[in-house]
Amino acid sequence: MEKIIVEGGRKLTGEVIVSGAKNAVLPILAATVIGANESTIFNVPKLKDVEVMEKILLSLGLNIKRIDNMMWIDSKPLNNIKIPEELVREMRSSIILMGAMLARTGEVIASYPGGCEIGPRPIDMHLKGLRELGAEIEESHGFIYAKAKELKGCEIQLDYPSVGATENIMLAATRAKGTTVIRNAAREPEIVDLQNYLNKAGAKISGAGTSVIIIEGVNEFKDVSHNTIPDRIVAGTYMVASAITGGEIIIKNVVIEHLQAIIAKLKEAGCIIYNDNNSLKVIAPKKINSIEMIQTLPYPGFPTDMQAQMMALLTIANGTSIISETVFENRFKHAEELIRMGANIKIFGRVAVIKGVKELTGAKVSAKDLRGGASLILAGLAARGTTVVDNVHHVERGYENFHLVLEGLGANIEKIN
Repeated sequence: MEKIIVEGGRKLTGEVIVSGAKNAVLPILAATVIGANESTIFNVPKLKDVEVMEKILLSLGLNIKRIDNMMWIDSKPLNNIKIPEELVREMRSSIILMGAMLARTGEVIASYPGGCEIGPRPIDMHLKGLRELGAEIEESHGFIYAKAKELKGCEIQLDYPSVGATENIMLAATRAKGTTVIRNAAREPEIVDLQNYLNKAGAKISGAGTSVIIIEGVNEFKDVSHNTIPDRIVAGTYMVASAITGGEIIIKNVVIEHLQAIIAKLKEAGCIIYNDNNSLKVIAPKKINSIEMIQTLPYPGFPTDMQAQMMALLTIANGTSIISETVFENRFKHAEELIRMGANIKIFGRVAVIKGVKELTGAKVSAKDLRGGASLILAGLAARGTTVVDNVHHVERGYENFHLVLEGLGANIEKIN
């Protein structure tokens, strides 16, 4: 098992360039199957999840060339409707291939998805939306078999602004007959990026970024090249790395608008943040202030994917902070690991009360999920002594060369196999 070993106590300084967004590139890669066309995607991060999606697309018969952060995909030779079970189990977001495959071939077989252990993330909203578009879906023995003679545009009201369900319905509706309207759609920047990619390929979609998305079905698609947006969660994680170590980091290739909720909370914690067009500088305060309340919410609220990293920061804040996790019900698994490092955290259901301590001390801890793993590494950077984080394969699902980037900023960190 791979481990990361951190010697704490070093201020991080320097510059980071943020890679393409994992949560933007995965749905875009799924979308490449729709048009029987060629897609050139730039700013593709080198991540485990992207590798899994690439393997899935190859298993469906697509041609793919990858050079550094560019991926070229030819979806004309698609010749398979079954998404391999072992790959779906490795990654939840593979479920968004259902909508794309229904649009392209009218049928798809997939198993129930796997991924991080952060509580149940039911896909019933995805399936309900696809059924409303005209798909027949049978579920048996852990598999989902979906087919549609013809997808027809309709009005879909989501019970919750689910990112995955919004994307799946968008993908399926791209080739549906007539117009589809998604109400209470998720508003995340990654959905805007998906719309931009699809429209370049010939789709007719408007409204992404608002709660109402309108998709007019089309049949003709053309070759397309697209630049993936930067990863706001990776940017936010390095912002916290600056704050938690008393450092000063410049973060380049960001969209400031996507980071407003994170910037606001870090300013509340006492950070000084300067920004220009597409970069920002985070200067840590002498002493971190506690934050009265962080409530995770769908975008543009505070992202659930930044909750663990902020918890790590607040463990050494001056005073008591409260975090309310409204998005996922089992997303505090990192708290018990932070407690091993000396943090004072009490969990009451979906609420965490964090009383700041003078310092954390290094310990052996285990990453339970992607963002939780990142939070433990951040805590290790600030702790006295040595922290060993195992199960770091979780972290590699969402961060490109995390330990090397931190080392470049001055951290005493290494990865061992």
